Formats: sequence, C-alpha cells, structure tokens
Amino acid sequence: MRLLALLLALMALGPVPAAAQLEGVLAAPAESPTPAPSAAEQTIADTQDEGADGRIAQRIRGIFAELPAYAGVEVAVSQGVVSLSGTVPEADDIARAEAIAGRVSGVVTVDNALERDLSVSASAGTLGALRAQLENLVKILPLLGVAIAVAAIIALVGYGIAGLTGLWHRIAPNSFLAELIASAVRFAFVLAGVVVALNMVGAGTLLGAVLGGAGVIGIALGFAMRDTIENYVASLMLSLRQPFRANDWVQIDAYEGRIIRLTSRATVLMTLDGNHLRIPNSQVFKAVILNFTRNPQRRFQFDLGVDADDDALAARRLGRDTLATLPFVLDDPRPEGRVIEVGDSNVVIRFLGWIDQRESDWWKTQSLAIVAVKSALENAGFGLPEPIYRLRFDPRSASVPFENMAEGRARPASPPAPPPKPSASASELHEDVRPADEVKDMVEAERAAAGAGEKDLLDHARPVE
Repeated sequence: MRLLALLLALMALGPVPAAAQLEGVLAAPAESPTPAPSAAEQTIADTQDEGADGRIAQRIRGIFAELPAYAGVEVAVSQGVVSLSGTVPEADDIARAEAIAGRVSGVVTVDNALERDLSVSASAGTLGALRAQLENLVKILPLLGVAIAVAAIIALVGYGIAGLTGLWHRIAPNSFLAELIASAVRFAFVLAGVVVALNMVGAGTLLGAVLGGAGVIGIALGFAMRDTIENYVASLMLSLRQPFRANDWVQIDAYEGRIIRLTSRATVLMTLDGNHLRIPNSQVFKAVILNFTRNPQRRFQFDLGVDADDDALAARRLGRDTLATLPFVLDDPRPEGRVIEVGDSNVVIRFLGWIDQRESDWWKTQSLAIVAVKSALENAGFGLPEPIYRLRFDPRSASVPFENMAEGRARPASPPAPPPKPSASASELHEDVRPADEVKDMVEAERAAAGAGEKDLLDHARPVE
C-alpha cells in the first residue's frame, strides 16, 4: 500500500518522460558547441521561406534608391537569384551594383545585365562634377595667387644672390666655375619656391610625381645628350686643371699649333700655317698633349752619314765640336753625337744640340747646325756618300744584242771635273736666329682684338698643371 501511494505521488508531480529527459540532460556531459560552417562550406538550402524573394528585392531596391547612380536599375529576384538590368552612368557602377546585391542575405547569385548609359543626359553628373571642380578652382584662386607670389619672391631672392658675380668669382678659381655656381644657386631657389607653393595649395603629392617624372626625363636626356654632357664636364675639368697657357705651342694628338683660347665648348688653336682649329674639349681632355713652350730649353737633332771606310768616331767628335762652337747652342746640356746605324755604304751619326727657345728659333738653329756640321765634315775630308745602286743588264732580255764590252767600242772620254761648289761662310753660319714667330704675333693680335667679348677660361694667375 505504501508503494502504491508513492507511485501516485510521482505521477502527480509531472509526466515521467519529461522528468526523464531533464534527468538525462543533467546527467549528460557538457559538449563544446559545433562551429557554424564557413562561407566556402555553406550550401544552398533545399527550401525557401515564403516571401523571401520579395523581401530581397525590396531590400536591394531600397539600397539603390539611396544611390543616384542606380536610379535606372531594375531588380528582379526569383529563388534567390537577383537579376539586375538597366543602365548606369559609369562603368565602375556596374561592378559596384553586383557587389552590393551579393551582400544581401539570402541571395544565391547575381545575374548582372547592367550597361553604361552613353547618352548626353546621363553625363549630367560628370558635367556637374566638372562644374564643381571649376567652382573649387575659382575658390582656390586667391590662395593660388599667394602661393605663386611666394614662389616668385623666393626665386627673385635666388636670382639676386646668384647675381653677386664678384662673390662667386672670389670663391671660384675661374669664371666658368663661378657661372656654374651661380646657375646652381638660381636652380635651388626656384625649386624651393615651387615646393613651397605646392605645399601651400596642398599639392605635395603632385610634387612627388613631378620630381619622379623629371628624374626619368633627366636619365633619358642624359643618355641622349651624353656627348654634350661629357664635353661640358671636360670643359669644367680643363678650366680647373689649366693644362696650357695662351700662345703655348702645343701638339694635341695629331694637331699642332698655338693656343688662342679655351672656351666652354672647344679649345681654339691657330695652326702653324695660320688656320683656326677648334677641338672639342672632351677630345682635348682625353688626348696626349705635347707642350713645346713649357720648357724654354729644347733639343734639336739630325742625322748625317759618312763613308764606311772613314773613321766614324773622328767624324762624331768633329761634328760635336762644331756644334759646340755655334753661339746659339747651349753648353749645358752639351751637344752630343751618336753612331746609330751602319748602312750599306755609310755609317749614320746622329747629332744633338740644345737651344734656349726664348733667344733662338728652333727651326733656324736646326737648319744652321746641319749646314755647319756638314761643311766641317766635308772640309775635313770625310765623304758623305749617296746611296749606291748596282744595275745588271741581262743580254737575253735586251732588244739589241750586246757585244763584248772589252772588244767593243772605245769608251768615251771622261767629262771634265765640275767646278768646286761654294760652301757656307762663317758669317752665314752666325746669322740672326732670334725667334720670329709670325703665328705667335697673329695669336696675340687676335686675343687683343677679341678683348672681353670672347670668354676665355685660361687663367694666367693660376699655376699650370
């Protein structure tokens, strides 16, 4: 009876299955919640709530209604598939409309059939944007004017500083470098003015683009004008190094003459026959330069051949002593004679002598020295033979038969001896050998006529390299 009463009490408290379920839940171990599937793992549901297509279409139309660019877009939804049709003013609006529709919940895919409207009326927004930009430009004109004024003031200050020519000529070693420094100062101030002006109008990004483009253009121009830039740099280096002076007698590679002037582009020479010669400075800078004027002492030399049967050493001593007696030949360094070659019929002796170019002309002294040594050798009995050639006549190749020369015609009588040739007198060997360079006088006259009108980078106040 007690057991029956207990069962009736439990039944009064509630249904048994509910209690059992609660007991099972309480008794079951706690489990971690299952994560929701990712977007890549989502699948399309096999059923759809009633009215879902209408809600999706209404939502998309409401969004498009807030965007003026989609006023002409029509939206249709069926089974979660959104169909867009109509026109939009810009090409970017087509992809944007598809992205907006795809983000609405419940959309399976988007069928985008939008097209860009190319009519004039559709460009009203673009024209309006252009009008707005023009209005903004009008508003910014006062600030733009102030920025231009500031840039102009900075540039004028730079031009004023660059115009202090006396200062730059005191700092720089020559006028060419002084002009280069002044140009660099002007460029730096103009660039600073442009930077400040662009920052004032808020166009700092534009400045970076301009400088980047200028760098690319500069590299391209550098390759295109490589020879011009090389010549300009060579002019600068020559003006700093000063390898020669005006009226120096030089040989630059194969070109010989006297220096007239050094300009920013070329070195101007007057050749020994009186012609003007302009050599690009880039070529002068890389050339081998032989300066005949730097050292006042200059050596001349010539070769004479004596008979192979004569005493070559005696001829050498006689020629050397003859050079020593000439008044224009220096005692220090002393004249010299060298046996340099034994020829087929003679022995070649090279005679050398030194002169002072400030007092004696090189061409005149060399000519007189040759005549003096030749006369001394001939008067002493030394023979100066000419080259001897032997001719062989082959009787088989002659058109007329040769007869026996021993039994043939009698030899003609030998011609009479020629009268003795006059030799140079002592007075002729001591003629005036003072320098008389007509080319040097022409160079001086041209430099005096040019005056300050022709820029010359040669500076006589600086030492020669």
